[in-house]
Amino acid sequence: MAKTNRAPSGTAPVLGPRALNRATLDRQLLLRRSRDLSVEEAVAHLVGLQAQNVKPPYYALAARLADFDPAELSALLDARELVRMVTMRSTIHLHTAADARVLRPFVQDALARELSVFRAGLAGVDLRELAGVAREAVETEPRTMKQLREALSARWPDADPQSLAIAARCALPLVQVTPRGLWRRSGQVALTTLEHWLGEEQGDRGMASTGGDGGARGGRDGWGAVGAPPAAPSDAGTPCDTAAPSETASLVVLRYLAAFGPASVKDMQTWARLTRMREVFERLRPQLRTFRDEHGVELFDLPDAPRPDADTPAPPRFLPEYDNLLLSHADRTRVVPAAYKGRTWKGNSAHCVFLLDGFLAGVWRLAEDPRGGGEAVLTIEPFGEPGRAEREELTREAERMLLRIAETASSYDIRFGTVIDT
Repeated sequence: MAKTNRAPSGTAPVLGPRALNRATLDRQLLLRRSRDLSVEEAVAHLVGLQAQNVKPPYYALAARLADFDPAELSALLDARELVRMVTMRSTIHLHTAADARVLRPFVQDALARELSVFRAGLAGVDLRELAGVAREAVETEPRTMKQLREALSARWPDADPQSLAIAARCALPLVQVTPRGLWRRSGQVALTTLEHWLGEEQGDRGMASTGGDGGARGGRDGWGAVGAPPAAPSDAGTPCDTAAPSETASLVVLRYLAAFGPASVKDMQTWARLTRMREVFERLRPQLRTFRDEHGVELFDLPDAPRPDADTPAPPRFLPEYDNLLLSHADRTRVVPAAYKGRTWKGNSAHCVFLLDGFLAGVWRLAEDPRGGGEAVLTIEPFGEPGRAEREELTREAERMLLRIAETASSYDIRFGTVIDT
């Protein structure tokens, strides 16, 4: 009998779009800013933050933590307690060091699929040898992508340089070393291996479970000592091994639900860009609650995770481009109204977004002098026609954001105007 992602009619409670919206916002610390979580704890709870550019993690936490100080996040990066590396959806994320050790091998299948696109440029290249050459290069000293391409091209002059660099990224857990990502003093991207950056051998950390209240549990590393250690990142001899251990997969699913649930199997697969995750959900089914959405799709959740009333007030929030709130479900209508799908992009550029009543409602832009001082201008472009009260709420929230993320400005201005040039 074929498996289905639809719950049998009448057997599970139905959660409409607003109920799903409020549940997800609560998990994402967007219904109310957390006063309890530290920066490191928040990054762990959210299972990482999108970090394609330098500022998004800072903007994301300014919207989620009551007393956020960008200098704290920057210091954790400098101390190597947080790292920037490719994980979910083959994109750069900011993770705790502990989560990076687990999530990088977990998403190896997705990276291996990405590598397959570049096979034509790797004719005659032994991937095991390439991994060894790349590891030696970046562990001798951090290398920019240009320098890494040059090092690999010296060994394989007939191969495509870009394909060689992509293969190295697939083979090795590469992190962006500081000063890249530091607040107000970031530098160019330079890479080394996760193990070398953290000063440790591969695969020597355990894991943690997720408690019934939906929060991560375990030791300071966010994975604790529950269960078996995760698979070590690929070494020089195994560039693209697959299949994270089953317990690793189960614990990642629980962490995902704690941050993004209730969610379907397809939602989780979208977040991680992995396939064949239903088996993991079925294994976890006895310890999860199930719901269905208005279309009958089965949703899974932690039993005691927060699911606020659909009418719970949701204050305005200003979020960065690529925020995981917008990218971590196959069905994004819990946050993105159908009428606004694709509105936050133009060409290859994505814009920062804001929420009104919990849903995507427009874009924003911050203009400031990178040297500090001067006026910081935050421009708000609504997609609809917010009323007077909503505009006042947006202005107050913009003021709160500016105090955190434009702290060197001598003055502020908040304007309603055009952000996306036509």
